Amino acid sequence: MLIVLPPSETKADGGSGAPLDLDALSLPELTDVRRRIAGTVVDLAADTDASFAALGIGVSQQHEIARNAALFSSPTRPAIERYTGVLYDALDHAGLTRAGKRKAAERLAVGSALFGVVRATDPIPAYRLSSGSKLPGMGTLASVWKPVLTPALAALDEDVVVDLRSGGYRALGPIRDAVEVTVLHEAQDGSRSVVSHFNKHHKGLVARSMVTTRRAVRDVEAVAAVIADGGQQVEVTSDTEITVVTT
Repeated sequence: MLIVLPPSETKADGGSGAPLDLDALSLPELTDVRRRIAGTVVDLAADTDASFAALGIGVSQQHEIARNAALFSSPTRPAIERYTGVLYDALDHAGLTRAGKRKAAERLAVGSALFGVVRATDPIPAYRLSSGSKLPGMGTLASVWKPVLTPALAALDEDVVVDLRSGGYRALGPIRDAVEVTVLHEAQDGSRSVVSHFNKHHKGLVARSMVTTRRAVRDVEAVAAVIADGGQQVEVTSDTEITVVTT
């Protein structure tokens, strides 16, 4: 089983790991593209105005450019500790038992515009790059990543993949037959609407349930059962789609 998390724009500072070594990351077939994108990101950091435009950030986020400039010299920390925010708070990796953290290392991956996909324990630095960023000399990041990332993920040959990435990150490397999760809010009149902010919270709870379960998970029904075990209301809407309903 593989659970692919979305990344977050917010990232923890610092770390105690050695500087980035692209050759040490999981999915080595992605190394050449990672090196190309990382080199471009570092070069871009030398031009503040170009970085603002390419990364879609403003003056108040200038520290993100400094992070990119130090991509190969700053300390690293495991990916599951690097990404922060609502989803990762709900996942609460730090609060897992030792056994839970072992399962997290085996089951969790994180989508990334810079690295494609990394495993939970892969050591990475803080950086800024989003799926919609426009790097000089390249087309869309999806056009760069998709030819290599999709086959790399398919080669993992997992029984079940639960893809919690947002649309922009799924486009970097679509996973055929992956189970996708939609979070909807149900009003008192029975109408439903897409959840925005709390979408991340509920997907974090999904990830935690998938990490801690002892069930054998081999199909969408089993995925739904695990999510229900975690206390969420869930509906199976197709062989590859699950809806979490909040009230």
